[in-house]
Amino acid sequence: MADERVDSEIVSRFLLSTCRLRPRLTKHALWAAAHCAYLTTRHSVGDVEADFIPLITGSVDEFYIEPMLPHIGDIDVMRYRGTWLAIPRERPPPTQLPAEFHNYVKVVEIVDSHLPGYVYLETRYLLTYCPEDEKYHYVEYDDREWYIVISNDPSTVRHGPAVFTDNSGTSQLSVDAVYCCRCLVWPSQAADWPARQRNYGWPDSTTVAHIVSNGCDVVQVAHRQCRQHELMSKFQWRLSFSRAEIVLINIWMPVQQIVYHMLRVFVKTERLTDSVDNSKAATLSIYHIKTLMLWASELKPRSWWTDSLNLVKICVQLLHT
Repeated sequence: MADERVDSEIVSRFLLSTCRLRPRLTKHALWAAAHCAYLTTRHSVGDVEADFIPLITGSVDEFYIEPMLPHIGDIDVMRYRGTWLAIPRERPPPTQLPAEFHNYVKVVEIVDSHLPGYVYLETRYLLTYCPEDEKYHYVEYDDREWYIVISNDPSTVRHGPAVFTDNSGTSQLSVDAVYCCRCLVWPSQAADWPARQRNYGWPDSTTVAHIVSNGCDVVQVAHRQCRQHELMSKFQWRLSFSRAEIVLINIWMPVQQIVYHMLRVFVKTERLTDSVDNSKAATLSIYHIKTLMLWASELKPRSWWTDSLNLVKICVQLLHT
């Protein structure tokens, strides 16, 4: 037992001394930025309906440290149309929108499904920008319909909500692009998050307010129980809080970022993300690790992370959780 403690302390000291703040511009960030630029120019100039606004997410945007092992396996990009907007149900349509939205914007309402976090999008309004009063005016659709986006590009493969593009033939990483619909308002389905009691003050009220003001996104993917259903598999969407996660992960202490990286590597190398015959859901996913870390950040005091700085011990306790 004493030898194990000494070994874990040696590993911890090594990781703490070798992990460092990464440079502002890495090759992965450069590739991600280049892919985003490509997305914004790939459609014909006059086809505003096809224009997508990209947002880099995932490990490229989550890590501000540079661990000793590669931690970025692909580039994750969310992209939404500037001609579509999601709003919570029963909420009046907006009169002002950010500059990336077009002069004509179709508004869909977020309608709850029978599964938490999974929703449908129903067309409700058409917004038209009026330069005279610099506001959007709206008309209601007479015939409402469920909103859906499907990629028919034969060169892509779907990974859940993501469309996978293999760039292995070049020096770039593969790209997982998630089609989404932008929601500028914090959804009622997550109303308890900004208001809940936080005994250790993480995240602080300023960060919470910033996250809430940035809203969320809705990605097109059906719940596992619904993927064989003829209609729900096509029309079901999931609320996505990737924007919030990026903000929260980037305010972690360095030790928390290192622990997150260690857990990700462990889960991947120990094959805990793989199912036995690839026909069932993975036992553990990276998203499980991310959720575990975010809950631990709220529920544990700062001293739990910093007093001993034994990273192996911290990882073991979190994996037991």
